[in-house]
Amino acid sequence: MKKLLTLWLACLATSIQAQDQQAQIAAKANAISAKLIEWRRYLHEHPELSNREVNTAAYVAAHLKKLGIEVQTGVAKTGVVGLLKGGKPGPVVALRADMDALPVKERADLPFKSQVTADYLGQTVPVMHACGHDSHVAILMATAEVLASMKKDIPGTVKFIFQPAEEGPPGDEEGGAPLMVKEGVMDNPKVDAIFGLHIGSGIEAGKIRYKPGAMMASSDWFTIAIKGKQAHGSAPWNSIDPIVTGTQIIEGLQTIVSRQSNIVEAPVVITVGKFHSGVRNNIIPEEALLEGTIRTLDTKMQKDVHERIRKTAVKIAESAGAVATVTIDTKTLVTFNDSALVAKMLPSLQKAAGTGNVSTMNWVTGAEDFSYYGTKAPAFFFYLGGMPKGNDPLKAPGHHTPDFYIDDSELHVGVKAFCNLVFDYAKAAAR
Repeated sequence: MKKLLTLWLACLATSIQAQDQQAQIAAKANAISAKLIEWRRYLHEHPELSNREVNTAAYVAAHLKKLGIEVQTGVAKTGVVGLLKGGKPGPVVALRADMDALPVKERADLPFKSQVTADYLGQTVPVMHACGHDSHVAILMATAEVLASMKKDIPGTVKFIFQPAEEGPPGDEEGGAPLMVKEGVMDNPKVDAIFGLHIGSGIEAGKIRYKPGAMMASSDWFTIAIKGKQAHGSAPWNSIDPIVTGTQIIEGLQTIVSRQSNIVEAPVVITVGKFHSGVRNNIIPEEALLEGTIRTLDTKMQKDVHERIRKTAVKIAESAGAVATVTIDTKTLVTFNDSALVAKMLPSLQKAAGTGNVSTMNWVTGAEDFSYYGTKAPAFFFYLGGMPKGNDPLKAPGHHTPDFYIDDSELHVGVKAFCNLVFDYAKAAAR
């Protein structure tokens, strides 16, 4: 009886401690909300393109150093990594935010609207945080401040990863998560689990959406070069027309999705976004170039689709007497959430947003290079809503568009989620 009483008292003490910890996190996250919004709006007004996030990196590094966090800069070109060693033994948990903006001109009339321009592949372009990475950075900055204030209670170590070039490095440069991983960001100390979030313009502010297993698609870029025979536009019979051949290949690629892939198993998207050919209206050119993207949510299907694209392009070209050369470049892997990790950590998200505000989502054919961290440790990536409450998700401006808009009033929910994940993962790992 005495042993049972002792055990019950120990459990009660643990429960009270956990409730107190959760209350502390909630209070601190709410208190820092105004600063969080200020940081987000500053970053929004001062966006920088991939691999050029110099000022953003300096802004982040200065903040982390002020908190007494060990800081490493220049990781994967402009990345920043902060290391916070807790006062108790425990695992190493990584939290990630991406920092880069896009070559998009902002249309929304905001007091902190971006007016920035920059060089992108030799062209002067407008720059905008059209995917919410400014929100991600601000949330992780706030998380670092809250956790630094609770340092003595943290079991283990927290690694804050501020990553450049999620949207893809320019030209032939290396960058993004693949380069972060290559340079050892998941080691020294070795990360036991990693968490990340993405703001969603079509999800109501403060709500969280997640999916176990495959969540976001792999992204492959393909190029199909078609070699035909040039002729006068008045005598097409003397040509091997690469334009006509190209249009037939485009149609053929769509049958891979509509007639060859088991889309009940997982979605497949093949999009041709560029078609270059010709210089004059009365010349049938010798060459044509198709460029596009492939999105899959299953590794086996990804390989199968690659082979079908090659076969379709080559055989259609052969049937016209042309030659097609296919190049496929994998940009990101499938973003895969470790199902066991999701099951353990779901209560952490529910503490942050409220049980009724956390729910599953369908898979997304957009891609995220967060997927590369998942090759080194169990990973969990989720969405945090940023759509003004009461708005229609179907009418919300999409990501990567000039009208992209985020309601930043509930970003503190992301801070609560990250902080709870850090403490709760340590408890789960200790069991």
